Amino acid sequence: MAIEVRPADVFDDVAAVIGPKKPTSNVCFCLSYRLLSSKENVALREPQRSERVRELCSMDPPPGVLAYDGDEPVGWAAVHPRADTSFAKNRRIPHVDDLDVWSVWCFRVRPGHRKKGLVHHLLAGAVDFARANGAPAIEGYPVDNRGEKVDLTMAYVGTRAVFEEAGFTKASDTTSVLSGHPRVIMRLDLR
Repeated sequence: MAIEVRPADVFDDVAAVIGPKKPTSNVCFCLSYRLLSSKENVALREPQRSERVRELCSMDPPPGVLAYDGDEPVGWAAVHPRADTSFAKNRRIPHVDDLDVWSVWCFRVRPGHRKKGLVHHLLAGAVDFARANGAPAIEGYPVDNRGEKVDLTMAYVGTRAVFEEAGFTKASDTTSVLSGHPRVIMRLDLR
């Protein structure tokens, strides 16, 4: 498996990894944190939801990175400047300082490709993407599960161990909890 991580600027590839199986579904499509308003997130329904993601894919920078196995898109990581996400005002995940950091907050690996280390590739690709776009630092908000099993539906934020393996260090605790596990702020300085 030769994995390549690229900017998520091809809508059809993004939709293949994080889009709804049924065109009428109103699934996350990784917009929950990307939109600045929770009201907009709740109100945005299909097909407008897909169109919003298509619009984001055409922007510079696009909304994240995709992992490819050959030509097949197999994984996703949402990464963007924190100021353009709901993390800019999130009360449960505090700002460590005033640095204009980028956030990486969601990982998705397609069924049939899991348990092959793709999250590690995606996180490394997100770091490279943020660095290439001038980010002074990148941070994530994974669960600190201390090696315990994490419910698959809540594993999208990653684990502290994955971030530590990528060179991130704990910057702060949060008051956010997912699936019974506290979330922490993990940061990597890119300067």
